[in-house]
Amino acid sequence: MLIAQLTDTHIKPANRLAYNRVDTYLMLKDAIEHLKQLPQKPDLILLTGDLVDAGSIEEYERLNELLVLLPAPYLLIPGNHDDRNNMRKVFKDHPWISEHGFWQFDASSPDWPLRIIGLDSVNDGQSSGLLCQSRLEWLEDTLMLEDSKPTLIMIHHPPFQTGIGHMDDIGLEGKEEFAKILDRHSQIELVICGHLHRNIRATVGGRAVMTGPSTAHTVQLDLATDAASMFRMEPPGYLLHWWNGTGLVTHHVPAVFSPGPFPFFDDFGKLLL
Repeated sequence: MLIAQLTDTHIKPANRLAYNRVDTYLMLKDAIEHLKQLPQKPDLILLTGDLVDAGSIEEYERLNELLVLLPAPYLLIPGNHDDRNNMRKVFKDHPWISEHGFWQFDASSPDWPLRIIGLDSVNDGQSSGLLCQSRLEWLEDTLMLEDSKPTLIMIHHPPFQTGIGHMDDIGLEGKEEFAKILDRHSQIELVICGHLHRNIRATVGGRAVMTGPSTAHTVQLDLATDAASMFRMEPPGYLLHWWNGTGLVTHHVPAVFSPGPFPFFDDFGKLLL
């Protein structure tokens, strides 16, 4: 099974640039075109939050214009820039639980070797994330329902300190209890996140956790507690998570159209120097 992860797409209203510089709509469109030209097409696409920039209906409708171009089914979760209620109005058929109003789901298919769990870390009105007791209990109960099938969890806010001070200041509250849950459930193969606009890997509760690069702008890499809140226009990207039958292997893919491919060898098998 091949899973693509897109994150932090930050779609704006028409004719608007993020931070007066970033054409997030065009950059997501290019990333989707890049994804469609891969030799192997993904079976599933996961979007890990900050789908739009201000949570408006107009932004979600513009996002939907691009998501219909995706070459595979998709699942999405909200980030701190999103609005759950407006998401529900545009993505009416998307799975989410209704008991507490959170945007969470347990997705599975007989054709999938992996179980996909979406977890809502939005802390209303805040840039930081929150896993409250009801969300943590839902996750624990959901994991216990099927404790042997390999599982991937998607959540926007990463449950670890990254070293980038201004992003850690808007990190995840409740990450300690989340780590305990991860430790109790060995079927969890990977936790994927967004929020950081960079590809970062960590281990939490004995499980692999990874943030994905944004399809748009990149958070400045500055490992200081007082790091200024800055971004760069490094190459955008996405992640490919390949289930090989026994585990997940992840590839970081720059979403840019580069020259190539070129052969290493000539027609007679001789190395080209």
